[in-house]
Amino acid sequence: MRRIIASFIRCVAVTALLWLPAVPASAEPAVLNVVSWDGAYVKSQILGFIRAFEEARDVRVNVIEYSGGISEIRRQVRSWNVGWDVVDLELLDAIRACDEDLLETIDPDLLPDAPDGTSARDDFISASLTRCGVGNVVSSTVVAYNHEATPSAPERIADFFDLSAFPGKRGLRRTPQGNLEWALAADGVPLEEIYDVLSTRKGVDRAFAVLSRIKPFIEWWETGEEAIRLLETGKVAMTAVYSGRINDAVARGEPLSILWDSQVWFYDVWGIPRHGRRTDLAQDFVRFATSTESLAAQATYIPYGPTRASSMRLLDTELREELPTSEKHLRSAIELNAQWWSDNLDVISRRFERWLQQSVMVPKDLPR
Repeated sequence: MRRIIASFIRCVAVTALLWLPAVPASAEPAVLNVVSWDGAYVKSQILGFIRAFEEARDVRVNVIEYSGGISEIRRQVRSWNVGWDVVDLELLDAIRACDEDLLETIDPDLLPDAPDGTSARDDFISASLTRCGVGNVVSSTVVAYNHEATPSAPERIADFFDLSAFPGKRGLRRTPQGNLEWALAADGVPLEEIYDVLSTRKGVDRAFAVLSRIKPFIEWWETGEEAIRLLETGKVAMTAVYSGRINDAVARGEPLSILWDSQVWFYDVWGIPRHGRRTDLAQDFVRFATSTESLAAQATYIPYGPTRASSMRLLDTELREELPTSEKHLRSAIELNAQWWSDNLDVISRRFERWLQQSVMVPKDLPR
């Protein structure tokens, strides 16, 4: 049924968006370099709207995968040798890149209205529209595990850090954001107080101390596909993972389950690097990709929350219940504070890298 709905939405998207300004045709189709994440996520974009964009605009989209951050954008923009036309960024990175004047500004008034005429400004979640970014999905980092290999299912985030009750290795993204929040939540800090605590030296020390308890048992990953592989190959008992990747793995027959307690949800946004050669085409792509129909179509391939209210209304009830933004999943959720991380990432990252190099003794009561 979802594939039928997705096909219908894609057909509507192609016809409904033809009114958008088209790039003049040429003898050879124009090529647009779109940078995004890997695995099930980029597949959802290709099937949800990239192919539709190619057909509607007679353009070839070259999809480039990366693992986040702004270092490559900074290098390209500062050298005026820009090869990336559009980039899917975590909101915290979009804020940082915009503050460094690495991204073009994007006027929300130029984005397509909702089908009922509601302006883009009123239709989008306000926090997902920034000076240089346009929101596409609400993503989430959760804990996942193989329920066939786990005698008892974890019920709270503290279980992820409890190696005695839940033995085995753990998978974590090789980055401080999200990990420090989980460490404090597991240590009893109320979710609404986490960033107040992290804003103190004592709070940061506390978070790293909790992470140190499991450090010898951590398998670090950098891409969403790596996280899934850790579970599929049995290298870890539990791992942090992007929630939508689990649905894709389960569809392939993997016996994986999600612990939603203390999920860390965040926005992904589209940004356009400055000094590019195809800025007009990049802007056209962003308009197409963030239309009501495109965002709804993507959600049928990966259960992430669309950033437009009109897109949400196109999804069936069953799918809406699977999203990180469903009421049941938000009850014990942590919203990643993108502005806090934008302000503090450099300092915290330096400490995180030093911490990674430090050795930690394995407690005597734990397996070696």
